[in-house]
Amino acid sequence: MQTNFTEPQLKDSDNKSTDKIFKKCVHCGMCNATCPTHQLLGDELDGPRGRIYLIKDMLENNKQPNEKVVKHIDRCLSCYSCMTTCPAGVNYMHVIDHGKKYIEKNYKRPLFDRLIRYFLSITLPNVKIFKLSSYGVKLIKPFKFLFPTKIKDMIELMPTSFPKKTLPVQEIYKAKGKNKIARVALLTGCVQKEISPQINEATIRLLNRHGVEVVVPKQIRCCGSLNHHLGKEDDAHQDFRNNINTWYEEHKKGNLDAILSNTSGCGTTMKDYGFIFRDDKELSKKAKLISSLTKDVSEYLFESLKLDIKIKDKKYKVAYHSACSMQHGQKVHAQPISLLEKTNNEIMEIPEGHICCGSAGTYNILQSKIAKQLLKKKVNNIESLNPDFISTGNIGCITQISHGTKVPILHTIEVLDWYTGGPKPEVLK
Repeated sequence: MQTNFTEPQLKDSDNKSTDKIFKKCVHCGMCNATCPTHQLLGDELDGPRGRIYLIKDMLENNKQPNEKVVKHIDRCLSCYSCMTTCPAGVNYMHVIDHGKKYIEKNYKRPLFDRLIRYFLSITLPNVKIFKLSSYGVKLIKPFKFLFPTKIKDMIELMPTSFPKKTLPVQEIYKAKGKNKIARVALLTGCVQKEISPQINEATIRLLNRHGVEVVVPKQIRCCGSLNHHLGKEDDAHQDFRNNINTWYEEHKKGNLDAILSNTSGCGTTMKDYGFIFRDDKELSKKAKLISSLTKDVSEYLFESLKLDIKIKDKKYKVAYHSACSMQHGQKVHAQPISLLEKTNNEIMEIPEGHICCGSAGTYNILQSKIAKQLLKKKVNNIESLNPDFISTGNIGCITQISHGTKVPILHTIEVLDWYTGGPKPEVLK
């Protein structure tokens, strides 16, 4: 693709990087074949190729984004399926992030949209505000029919109660036995640790019993993904900087073998810290190190540990849902499947498994109509397998899919914890 950035424009780091990405695009359109929104809507501007043209036009001509452009960019799930398909290696993730950041700085949304996005940006990364909001939702839920669609969807997705935690909150979870073989940091997530604490608990139990010490620094906040994908870079960078510095100091103090994420959306962004801070003199080296240490928990287990699997009497049919941020964003797909196969269960990949379930961070709230269509397709494909339960590696997918089916859904780490000596998950009892 030919580009027309001026020399002064290319002095901007984002423009310079995006210019290089644009030049890789050969207009082939193969990306559209696997783009969920292009499949549903059939509009060239609702596919990666069309969005690239829209963003290119905005950036090169310093254009004020208009309503039409914003609509098509907002409809992007950031599922990155196009990146898996693209034969030219176009890094669409960096293009769409740049486009969303540009829109956030140069476009004034309608008041209602601004309020919704602001509410999401301060609520979901903040556990205290999230829990307070959930109590408010409990009071107004009987009257949800009075509210606009977006508010109704938020009410429906918001939990009104929280499971009890079984592990004490502490900064260091020591390895069991005398043979400590590794030391890792664990990102415990934002809302995940409140709505599904069993995921972190299963992660810590499994790692501890296999000789891995787990560090959970109390200074760590949200990974920054949510605000990053909303285009709110100033808010995202506060979290980025805090986390990079905290993990870097922890690594200096005791040598971290890895930084683990059991939420694949978070892991994808953490692995991109090095790129995000590539030109930051203070943080570039630290960020690059943190990104290099970051692994999805299934990736780490597959590469670094020999799991002590205990086969059960019953053989289950397990539908494996590969989260977009895992299979497309991190290129981690075969590893969790291989781990699950060690349990001697029947592991089934879902038809059209490369297509998003519609969760995509805040997408199922901000673009609920499209998200519901994608959820329906995903559930139909899952239920066609008639599984005993579903396994996946992302809390967003778990929340989304559980609203569309009665088939139990577990995080992959819950299954592996159970099969290495942990408790049987509640949803299967």
